Amino acid sequence: MRCAGGSRFAIAMRLSLAVGCTLGCEVAPGHARSRAAGPEPAPSPVAHSTAVTTAGPPAPQTSPPQPIPPAQPGPLHFLAIGGGPHPESNEVSLEQDIELVQRALPAPGLVLFAGGSQSASVRELASLAGDPLRLALGDLFAPRSGRQSRYRQPHFAAERATLENVEARLGQALARGDDPLLVYVAAHGQPGDEPKHNAIALWGGRALEVARLAELHEQHRRPLRLVATSCFSGGFAELAFAAADAKAGKPSRLARCGLFAGTADRETSGCDPNPDRRAQESYGLHLAHALAGRRRDGSSLPQEQADFDGDGRIGLLDAHTWARIEAVSMDVPTTTSERWLRHAEPGSAPLEPRLLPEDAAVVERLGAALRLPNEPAARKRWTALDRQLAELDEQLGAAETALADRVADLGTLVLERWPVLDDPFHPDFEATFEQNRVPLEVMLRSSPAAKTRAEADARLGALGARLDTLAVEEARALRLLRAYETLHKAAALHARGGPAERYYEQLLACERGAP
Repeated sequence: MRCAGGSRFAIAMRLSLAVGCTLGCEVAPGHARSRAAGPEPAPSPVAHSTAVTTAGPPAPQTSPPQPIPPAQPGPLHFLAIGGGPHPESNEVSLEQDIELVQRALPAPGLVLFAGGSQSASVRELASLAGDPLRLALGDLFAPRSGRQSRYRQPHFAAERATLENVEARLGQALARGDDPLLVYVAAHGQPGDEPKHNAIALWGGRALEVARLAELHEQHRRPLRLVATSCFSGGFAELAFAAADAKAGKPSRLARCGLFAGTADRETSGCDPNPDRRAQESYGLHLAHALAGRRRDGSSLPQEQADFDGDGRIGLLDAHTWARIEAVSMDVPTTTSERWLRHAEPGSAPLEPRLLPEDAAVVERLGAALRLPNEPAARKRWTALDRQLAELDEQLGAAETALADRVADLGTLVLERWPVLDDPFHPDFEATFEQNRVPLEVMLRSSPAAKTRAEADARLGALGARLDTLAVEEARALRLLRAYETLHKAAALHARGGPAERYYEQLLACERGAP
């Protein structure tokens, strides 16, 4: 946090509202935004943080433990898990994605979403009337992203997505059936000290780590396929390894695979409180529509345009590939097969597009869209964008510090005259506020401190808008560069053959399966 120790001002939260989540990032509250290193195996550039770490509002208190509902009759085909850890982070786009996926996937399935069907936990952006002066004071001392929002119940039947419920339902679903269980996650994510400790943040504030999911799966025999759109979701690609332990490097003995919106060290798009789907953009949006046989705008998606492996259907990897090509977002998607390939194959070989028609399609279509006709052009473009983001990061750091100082200056002036106005629960707050409305409004609207704060805010906002544009450009260039890299490594692994290559093909077959 960029605030002095002991400060009474919510500087960090104010900064997060100025530059945070403007890209729809699905990062759990309490975790800073980050941008991953470039294509492997090049040395990792310094990650570019685009917002400060914030504590966020407290998660709702978890109610006393409740009995886990009995298992559903018959094996489930899918589990859909979504939402944020508290209402303010449970944006409507997460609900919309889960609703679309629920309709697209074959029954039977079960949805666990935020606080469940009876909880008014879905946040929608709204223009709410209120006392402008009170709102300005709140923006200074207690900024909240949900202040201009309304809350409602989900549009579908759902159980509570607490850690206890999620683990229980996963265990029940994995214990029954022989066909792969599909688990779809549209939630917020958080990074760990290593990828296997990355996690999805669940209702009530507790999180499901990669290693824990591996442990739960390894107690059963049923195959598992995971799709996750959360920030840092690529950490779940460690499921390619037994016990999610890449250091041991052993293939999972159980059949499982996954497709993810971002690599283990990158944030993703998709947490938008605006219910207008036309204003949203993310990997998850394109993937969910493709699974339903639709384009992002809802129009029909001809099978031949997205059946990249030519098996007569739009499978999971097809939908994933479609999203890689189409999403104009900061997402850099990955899979378990990519993770294994980069672990097992240190070398490179000339491209053989026939080995990976999905990555060949990314090279062809995304390259054409970006006007980057070959690998050197893609690398040159990504390198330039990465350098620009590094320079912008320095400017953002200075602008954040300047805004924090200006907010502190203005807050100090207010409290010098009216010490209780940063605490709306103080017994003297209402009387002090009402009796001093005129001088308070002058101070907050037109004092020199207010003007310099507004200028610092505008400066940071302009830099944030530039960041949004550059981050999307960089991510799309990196997707293209990673597709080239994957094709090179796949050709090398194919030429070498052996158990590592056979396991790679098993992962691909799992990922290519029907939804």
